[in-house]
Amino acid sequence: MKRKQVFEFFRRLAEANPSPTTELESSNPYQLLVAVVLSAQATDASVNIACRPLFGRIKTPRQMVGFGEESLRDAIKTIGLFNTKAKNVIALSQALIDHHGGEVPRTRDELQALPGVGRKTANVVLNTAFGEETFAVDTHVFRVCNRTGLAPGKNVDEVEAKLEKIVPQPFRRDAHHWLILHGRYTCKARLPECWRCPVIDLCRYQPKTMDPTSRPARSASRASSKARTAKARTVSKPKASRSRSRPNRLP
Repeated sequence: MKRKQVFEFFRRLAEANPSPTTELESSNPYQLLVAVVLSAQATDASVNIACRPLFGRIKTPRQMVGFGEESLRDAIKTIGLFNTKAKNVIALSQALIDHHGGEVPRTRDELQALPGVGRKTANVVLNTAFGEETFAVDTHVFRVCNRTGLAPGKNVDEVEAKLEKIVPQPFRRDAHHWLILHGRYTCKARLPECWRCPVIDLCRYQPKTMDPTSRPARSASRASSKARTAKARTVSKPKASRSRSRPNRLP
């Protein structure tokens, strides 16, 4: 996309949602960090369900270490990879106590040094908890950037680098939230809802998907399909051969 198109792309997303934020529920940077670690290969909704009672009693790294790995496993067992995640959360909590005075660090390198924290998690925490202009590239952001032509790349690092280069002010702080939400609810993986997309004319994706109300009725198409199938079976059904010779009778 050209520079003017990129600006218009984000202007429209901002107009539709002026105050985007993560859908993960938390009350402080530490809880946010834990929630993001738990959200890997899991939905935000499933993490919120598990974390609501957990965060009701656990608000600091010291409380989490005291809670223990076994109790944490039981608390998050509805989330995928809960064994590994519980181990990482206890380990990162201990690391925060040992090296950061129980506080969440505010640099990417320090965050990524924590167990279970990758670049995407660090970017989310820096952006959401501390207001840094970072671009966390998850599957939704990666799909939207490549599908629309906004910031195409072969991997998440390439997409992040392009976003870093092209996203203009005043959209930089909230850009990745807009892209995540757009990919989650409009530019979906299987069937993008192009008919209600606010940036449809700026998007390079072809073919655009049609509004379901303007598509042919499925019942009629299924009926005709069944009729064709039945006719084909009738035509192809082998007939009994009348020319088959009978065995000779004994004299």
